[in-house]
Amino acid sequence: MRVVHERCCGLDVHKNNVVACAITPETKEIRTFGTMTDELECMVEWILGHGCTHVAMESTGVYWKPIYNLLEDQDVEVLVVNAQHIKQVPGRKTDVRDAEWIAELLRHGLLRGSYIPDRNQRELRELVRYRKSLIRERASEVNRLQKVLEGANIKLASVASNVVGVSGRAILSELVSGTLDPADVKHLVKGRLRDKVKELERALHGVVRPHQQKMLAMQLRHIDELDELIDEVSEEIEKRMRPFEEDLRRLDTIPGIGRQTAELILAEIGTDMSRFPTAKHLASWAGMCPGNDESAGKRRSGKTRKGDRWLREALVEAARSAARTRNTYLSAKYHRIAARRGSKKAAVAVGHYMLVVIYHMLVSGTDYKDPGPMHQDKRKRQATIRRHIQSLEKLGPKVTVEETA
Repeated sequence: MRVVHERCCGLDVHKNNVVACAITPETKEIRTFGTMTDELECMVEWILGHGCTHVAMESTGVYWKPIYNLLEDQDVEVLVVNAQHIKQVPGRKTDVRDAEWIAELLRHGLLRGSYIPDRNQRELRELVRYRKSLIRERASEVNRLQKVLEGANIKLASVASNVVGVSGRAILSELVSGTLDPADVKHLVKGRLRDKVKELERALHGVVRPHQQKMLAMQLRHIDELDELIDEVSEEIEKRMRPFEEDLRRLDTIPGIGRQTAELILAEIGTDMSRFPTAKHLASWAGMCPGNDESAGKRRSGKTRKGDRWLREALVEAARSAARTRNTYLSAKYHRIAARRGSKKAAVAVGHYMLVVIYHMLVSGTDYKDPGPMHQDKRKRQATIRRHIQSLEKLGPKVTVEETA
């Protein structure tokens, strides 16, 4: 095979060590380095000392990131390669052989680097993902608090939609202090809960033990701490998102996508779509399109591939939210697919459509325009008419269609 890169290096990355194989026209040298920063700096000097112009490594968990951070500022092209692109071959069972194989593939131009965003976007990703993790932790803590209330025969969640809302917190504070009187609950509630005072009095008739009061106090304190952290991280995200305010506004016009979801989507894919040749490439990278598994002319599986799980989760949540909107194309599309394929596949399909729409919106700089719930039927007018006629004729009557002016 033709040599594409004369001086290159393959890295087999692990948690505690990195095996490096440098191949040049003069020699092939293999060395093992530790993963402490000073040891990685020695490895970078060793790579540069061989005059390597290209370095490749597998995207192994998060262990590739420290190496990428050091090589990013050097005059070296770094390829972080999907592990699926580096197939296992017989006899290659050691770290040394792995590093040699990666270097050989890189040398002959057989590796394609994964999409690695610039440093600013990587930092924004970390912040947005951390906020998402904090929100999950808060939801888990609220669920644990509800379990404690159930154990104390307090059925607050059966009456109030938000146990830790303004009214819920006032009730819980009285409950923790031991001064709650169900008969005086009308002075604590606000808004719509004022119409449910009788139900609340019944729901708050329970037996709260001292250890449960202690647990509730700690859980409420933990929720407050998480709220403060979420607000702090959100402020930092908002500062970094100011240059992309117009793109955030555009994404917010799509049904089902709110501010936080739009921030997560932009943090994951960025605003420069030139790195993705088409919307199909973006959907494939995100793992939002059907898999490609065909043999002997038969399609065996359409399971989606593993992609960006943070982006995928946000799109699926947005799709389910869009399904609850009224008189929108996304809602009609979701329910049409869910009727024959199930809700999970419908959510992925609508999420895929939303990602394609986002790609074209970012490329063209336009807002979202909803085609309407009848768009699909209008596109396939004759097929829709034929389908309804067949459904009616199965019930007995003969149907004829007359076109109107």
